Amino acid sequence: MSGGLDSSMAAWLLSRSGEPVVGLSMLLWDRSSEEDNGRCCGALDLGDARRVARQCSIPHYTLRLDEEFRRRVVDPFVEDYFAGRTPVPCVRCNTFLKFDTLLSRAREFGAERLATGHYARIVRGAEGWELHRAADPDKDQSYFLFELTQAQLAASLFPLGGMSKREVRAQAHAAGLLVAGKGESMEVCFVASGVREFVETEAAARPERFAATALGAPASVVDEAGFELGHAEPAYRYTVGQRRGLRVAGSERLYVLRVDTAANRLVVGGEDSLLAPGLRGERLQWIGAPPGAGEATVRIRARHPGVSARVRVLGGDKCEVEFAEPQRGVAPGQAAVFYDGDRVLGGCWIEDRL
Repeated sequence: MSGGLDSSMAAWLLSRSGEPVVGLSMLLWDRSSEEDNGRCCGALDLGDARRVARQCSIPHYTLRLDEEFRRRVVDPFVEDYFAGRTPVPCVRCNTFLKFDTLLSRAREFGAERLATGHYARIVRGAEGWELHRAADPDKDQSYFLFELTQAQLAASLFPLGGMSKREVRAQAHAAGLLVAGKGESMEVCFVASGVREFVETEAAARPERFAATALGAPASVVDEAGFELGHAEPAYRYTVGQRRGLRVAGSERLYVLRVDTAANRLVVGGEDSLLAPGLRGERLQWIGAPPGAGEATVRIRARHPGVSARVRVLGGDKCEVEFAEPQRGVAPGQAAVFYDGDRVLGGCWIEDRL
């Protein structure tokens, strides 16, 4: 229970099911001094979770998991940023905190299953448990859950997976839940201002961990042939596909094609050069059996509509994905998630473009 509308409604629905329910909240990032809502782990939001639990007539406990959160989510987020990757902290939070550490703690309370407010569906298929898109395509969160295992799916419940956001809010109002009118939570819950400001503050505060980071050093900007065009802000401040802030002029609009933080260099090119025929992936994972012919619909970021592709498994946990049509903005550090219709087959982490 984060204190938001979705997890509160999940708790309400289950509390009316006749089964024993306990509410658990995670203190992930200490914001006790901030008068702020919508931060997922803020003091006011955890207070809302306790009050909703009372409305549901269920016990409630707050678990302090800030050390695990920093180690598993925040530090890798900062490291990825300084390495020129585009991190997806919500996937790591789901994989390592909610459906690993929190599930383990829930079992200590005697719970058999963990329910969350995610918009996705769990289906028992002929060959095991399956993860499917939510009924509401605008709220679908299956992209962020692709690393869940069969065991985790078997122990999880998504009560809102078959509902629309409008239905959830209407039922919350009808139930009189105090969070019925509450807005959406922030995407990166631990970043209060800008991402760049956050990671640079972290690096300055912990030089022993991020000592290799050259804060403030201007990056060289080169074209695809290696010709230097000028200088920009430090390379880690840019992401693939970015156009603004390059500080160089050209005969056409220039976009970031590659971020090389080791050399503090940005490779730029025209819009056509953003199109990639495919990607190289690492940390490949399947929820069930791999697709028979290696064919799937692949989403390369959360709001990507998906593209038909062929997935070729290499040695270890590596793979190559060839798109049916070239795609724009293949960014290292993002997740590539594989679908068969509404079903999530698995996915990988983007290492580079082909």
